Amino acid sequence: MRDAAAEAIRDGRTALGIELGSTRIKACLIAADDPTQVLAVGSHAWENVFEDRMWTYALDDVWSGLQAAYAGLLSDAEGRHGVRPDTFGAIGISAMMHGYLAFDEADDLLVPFRTWRNTTTGRAAAELTEVFGVNIPLRWSIAHLHQAVLDQEPHVPQVRFLTTLAGYVHFRLTGRRALGVGDASGMFPIDSATGDYDAELIARYDRLAAGRLHGESVTALLPEVLAAGQPAGELTAQGAALLDPTGTLRPGIPLGPPEGDAGTGMVATNAVAPRTGNVSAGTSIFAMVVLERPLEKVHHELDLVTTPAGDPVAMVHCNNGASELAAWAGMFARFAEASGTSLDDDAVYETLFREALAGDADAGGLLAYNHLAGEPIAGLSEGRPLFVRTPDSHFTLANAMRAQLYGVFGTLALGMRVLEDEGVGLDRMFAHGGMFRTAGVAQRFLAGALDAPVSVGDTAAEGGAWGIAVLAAYAAAVKEAVPTPPHRGAGAPGRASGRVGPAAAAASGIPLSSYLDERVFAHAPIDTVEPDPADVAGFASYLDRYRAGLAVEAAAVASL
Repeated sequence: MRDAAAEAIRDGRTALGIELGSTRIKACLIAADDPTQVLAVGSHAWENVFEDRMWTYALDDVWSGLQAAYAGLLSDAEGRHGVRPDTFGAIGISAMMHGYLAFDEADDLLVPFRTWRNTTTGRAAAELTEVFGVNIPLRWSIAHLHQAVLDQEPHVPQVRFLTTLAGYVHFRLTGRRALGVGDASGMFPIDSATGDYDAELIARYDRLAAGRLHGESVTALLPEVLAAGQPAGELTAQGAALLDPTGTLRPGIPLGPPEGDAGTGMVATNAVAPRTGNVSAGTSIFAMVVLERPLEKVHHELDLVTTPAGDPVAMVHCNNGASELAAWAGMFARFAEASGTSLDDDAVYETLFREALAGDADAGGLLAYNHLAGEPIAGLSEGRPLFVRTPDSHFTLANAMRAQLYGVFGTLALGMRVLEDEGVGLDRMFAHGGMFRTAGVAQRFLAGALDAPVSVGDTAAEGGAWGIAVLAAYAAAVKEAVPTPPHRGAGAPGRASGRVGPAAAAASGIPLSSYLDERVFAHAPIDTVEPDPADVAGFASYLDRYRAGLAVEAAAVASL
């Protein structure tokens, strides 16, 4: 196996996926002919900063982090297989969705990167929701752009290109202003029938913003939209040098469409077909459910986005996920160290998670809010993490940790109840993210919170980096099956010509859902946990307290 893996790496029969998450940039190398085989990984920790009341990352940190994660992958490949790769069969880039990266005609950044975490776009989001007739969340790129328009920010007339973090990295690596349809659906609403930005809503926005943006249409500012499997450019010499400053990486490698973390989460959990869904837990937490019919009403708790293939998805996105839980784990890690018994992070989480299993089903009357940032679903413009209890609550370590785990799922459950009221059908729910590494704990509590079976696969901890590697391998497989015509770039910069909709890759005979079912997950081990009735009842009681306690959160925001 070692020799076969080394040969695959040496020959470039691999796919490289890189995902820029909220707290970690991760690289994952897989075998092209067996995407379940992870050959090497690399990672780099980073954090957003809160500057001038905006959550942001410096672009210099993007590239130093990418280089560090890539260098780590090379070292891991050499350590495992005795060879350092200098080429790959395909590359895919993914990152956190939404936000605002605006560039001028010289491709210079006009204002610091405004991430999805910012909640300063309330007026714009409300106006766009009314004009479009669909929910436009605060974090969407069009909401950020329109808020800048409403605020008459001086940089607005200079904007020539607007994209997401994945789209920016892809552009610098390939020179192509493209975006996967799933990530693009978090910039501007997508028409799933055409697989492109909704033409009617584009026209409405052009009328709304007339005379306040450069050009005749906002489409000139947006990236070209591509479905999974479509070619999205090749690694240039300049791009190779950005990723690998040693000069070893060879240019010319094809790239698949860059995607958002929601799309890679769907791929990593095989949740791209109707009536499937997934939950991704990290700094944020969100659930995606692939729809089989349109929703009846507009709901502020639900976003309408798409799969990487362009199919419609209802998304429940919460700005706050496991960061507060991590802070508690860090406190107990320090306690262990201070007591003379140092534990690594995995051991700390394992101990605390196992202890939570001994807690009361309703967490003993304790209540935990994980709101480090504003949370639109909960009606909070700013974050106020709180731990609350009554004098007669059952205050134990087990209940404290169960309350913290329940708190990660609290706001998510509010949104999922809205989907339930819409009668949306769900056959299977998959979960991924680091908090699911401790087998049977977070998974069990999530099953209780959703009152639905929850499955976790062996790739749960690899998450989106593995998912975007699989999408890169899929693009290579589609290219092998049916040669694609050369890209035709007529028209406004960054716009596609000859777009044929979300089923473009299906012409190869390899729809994304079939590729995942037959080539990736056919023999992948899956662990499924059914909801425990006691957990279901206990979480329902917890959620009732959680709703009532939001008044405490609102008061905390108002008073500070």
